[in-house]
This record gives sequence, C-alpha cells and structure tokens, in this order.
Amino acid sequence: PMGSERMEMRKRQMSATQETPGAAQAPHSTGNRGSNACCFCWCCCCSCSCLTVRNQEEERARRTSHELQAEGIPNCEESPAPTLEEVNAWAQSFDKLMLTPAGRNAFREFLRTEFSEENMLFWMACEELKQESNKSVIEEKARLIYEDYISILSPKEVSLDSRVREVINRNMLEPSQHTFDDAQLQIYTLMHRDSYPRFMNSAIYKDLLQSLSEKSIEA
Repeated sequence: PMGSERMEMRKRQMSATQETPGAAQAPHSTGNRGSNACCFCWCCCCSCSCLTVRNQEEERARRTSHELQAEGIPNCEESPAPTLEEVNAWAQSFDKLMLTPAGRNAFREFLRTEFSEENMLFWMACEELKQESNKSVIEEKARLIYEDYISILSPKEVSLDSRVREVINRNMLEPSQHTFDDAQLQIYTLMHRDSYPRFMNSAIYKDLLQSLSEKSIEA
C-alpha cells in the first residue's frame, strides 16, 4: 500500500541524514459518531432531513480536501524538451541535473514514484523565497514553507536533523530569504546521496535516454 511505501521511504531518508527527527504525526479525529438515529427524532429512516444534511456536509468536506490537495502540489516547471546532450550531462553530476528545469522535472517525476516529491518541492520553494525582496511577502512565504515542509503535523514534512530544526526555529523569529538555507542544503545533499543514484538506474531516466538516442540516430 502507498502508506507503507511512504513509511519505508521516510525511514531510508532519516537513515541517510544519520539522525532521526521527530516522526511526523497528523492525527485526524473523526469525532464521536452517534447512531443512525436522527438527532431530532427517534426514527432511523434514511430520508430524515438531518441525515441528509450530515451527508451533504461530509461530501463537501471530502471535496474540499481533494481540492486543497490538488492546489498544494504545484505543476512541473515549464521547460523545452531536453536534448540528448543534456540528458547525458545529468549522469555526470547531480548539480548538472538540478541546473535545468527539464532535469528537475524528470527527477521530480522519479521522486514521486518513491513518495518523496516533497524534497524537490521544498528545495524549489526555498529557491523561490530567495528571489523575494518584499518583507511582508518573505514572511508569508516563510510561514507557508514552515507549515508545508517543516511542521511535524504536515504530510509533506521533510527529514531534517534536530540541529537544523533549531536553526529554523530561531530564524523564524525574523524570517528572511535565507531562513531555510541550512535545511535546503541538507535536503539537497539527501537527494544527491539517496535518490540521485537510483534515478540514474531508473526506467524513467533510461527510457528518456533511449528515446532521445533513437531520435538522434534517425535524424
């Protein structure tokens, strides 16, 4: 199941950082549900108006949750199709892979299969934060990054050691473009050491390389 695979990936990432931060927990209380009996009467009929209202509210909550999840995952970066030379360069170093939008998109697609796409999303959010100069915008973006990727209550929490978390908590007292620099470097290193080698051996990379090679031969 997806949940167990994500847990295995999180364990491997925590092992790669050589220090285990607090486990992410996202308790969701379903509340105390009563019997099927109407709250205004003793009947259990399905046509009762209060049951209809409750069902509508539950459906609305489910729909809102799905919409928020979809909005919370930004689309891939716009980029031209990679050339054979570019794809070959990705194998030379992780830095070259991360330098191009096409490389980041391909790597992000691979991370999604391992349920660790949040690492790339966090890195990209930090890069975007560095481009800001407006103080109020910086504070708002820093708050969102913290809630999305640092908070232990977030399902997209990234694996960071306790030292880096302490630095972030101090920096959040007065957020700047560089609030998450230490954390961004740690996640970059984690992706380099843990995910990049597997990406180079993945079907995603090999299929792309083969496709471009065949097109090059045909041309």
